[in-house]
Amino acid sequence: MTPREYINDFFYFVVRPDNRGGKDALICCSGVNIDRFYPLTKGRHGLGSNPVIRGLQLVKHGISALALSKGAIPKFIRGNDCAEITPSGETWYTELLLIEKVAALSPDDIISFSVRNLMEKIFTGCRLEHQPPDKLLIPGQLQAFLETLCKEIRPHP
Repeated sequence: MTPREYINDFFYFVVRPDNRGGKDALICCSGVNIDRFYPLTKGRHGLGSNPVIRGLQLVKHGISALALSKGAIPKFIRGNDCAEITPSGETWYTELLLIEKVAALSPDDIISFSVRNLMEKIFTGCRLEHQPPDKLLIPGQLQAFLETLCKEIRPHP
């Protein structure tokens, strides 16, 4: 199985084969750049969790549900399996998920599901008047969209 990735300066999703759980396993690496999303999140959440962090956590649970619906076995894991993906110098929040018995689940399905869901969760959690893009943009296009949005959005009062 070929690794798949969706990476820009705001977030990443990387899905690659993993041999620890058997020959039919994937590891899903994901992360959000808290610093880059700050213009969207500033003043838009109270003492509760940051919408970007919470969004990524909920997406991980969504991937798990998707995996289960396809007969796969998701396992929450910890570790530094994906440490090389996260750039240093900025504040990142990351998640890992191991999926075993993935025959009916493709890395492309996981990435498409993850990117769309993360954008929906962040836009809803930040109570933005804007809408996320209707279609899955390539990573650089979505980064440009988010950069423009961060310049336009004023902190929530």
